[in-house]
Amino acid sequence: MRSLFSKIMFFALLLEVIGSLSAQSPSSEHPKLHKEMLVNTEWLAAHLHDPDLVVLSVGATPEFYSKGHIPGARQILLSEIAVTRDGIPNELPPLEKLQAVFAAASVNNSARIVLYGDRYNLLAARAYFTLDYLGVAEHASLLDGGIDKWRAEQRPLSNEAVKAKPAKLTIAPRPAILVDTPAMRKLTEQKVALIDARPAKEFTGEQLSEDVQKAGHIPGASSLYWMDMLVSRENPVLRSEAELRQMYAQAHAVVGQPLVTYCRTGMQSSFDYFVAKYLDYEPSMYDASFYEWSMKDLPAETSPKK
Repeated sequence: MRSLFSKIMFFALLLEVIGSLSAQSPSSEHPKLHKEMLVNTEWLAAHLHDPDLVVLSVGATPEFYSKGHIPGARQILLSEIAVTRDGIPNELPPLEKLQAVFAAASVNNSARIVLYGDRYNLLAARAYFTLDYLGVAEHASLLDGGIDKWRAEQRPLSNEAVKAKPAKLTIAPRPAILVDTPAMRKLTEQKVALIDARPAKEFTGEQLSEDVQKAGHIPGASSLYWMDMLVSRENPVLRSEAELRQMYAQAHAVVGQPLVTYCRTGMQSSFDYFVAKYLDYEPSMYDASFYEWSMKDLPAETSPKK
């Protein structure tokens, strides 16, 4: 009888220990990779004629589209989704303006959206952030490698402008992912992963950002240049998941804790924002970025030359 009682007590204690360990380490699970946020050229070629697919070509000039685009792609210009406001470039237009731009490009709430863009997909990442701000990015993806990889693989291109059929688009704005300067000042005093997407020399202060008179970076920020997350300019696809996670870990990013990206004017930081969300962080973005921070003569740090 004592032997049976001892066995029962042993198994009860074992179950209690297992339960305790499980409760203490919920974060030990590997963060989710949001694979749906990225499609490759092979996938797009196979689904190019899907009735619910909307491919968006995002360019700084009309020539990016007219010199050859993916067949069926609709054109969106950067100037339609980023404007100068109060002297700060690349700010978001009013919600109703953004809603109208995407609706005019045939985006509705059931569309499967694939984005590619100028400057190694940088502008596509900005468009993704904009869709996320509107609350309609759930079915949106970036084309990994963009038009550069599509061309390198000698896939079909078109010079024929697509006449988009306007759609009905209902938005659900997410203002929490957009950080302004007052909020940024408070965040620098808190435990937050603040990620600077500019080139390293601009981060350290060795080189001034364009039209910015102050050197350095926002205090407490870590450097993660957006182009370093690409394999190369010749093959501009995202690096492996393991490499990307290591980069964000080195920038002090922690899943479940606040993460804010910024750059000069909110363009480069859009790419860091996209990759952070792809890796299962919950990012927000300081859109006015170092441009406004320096205009207001707020404190900046410089890093010593190595």
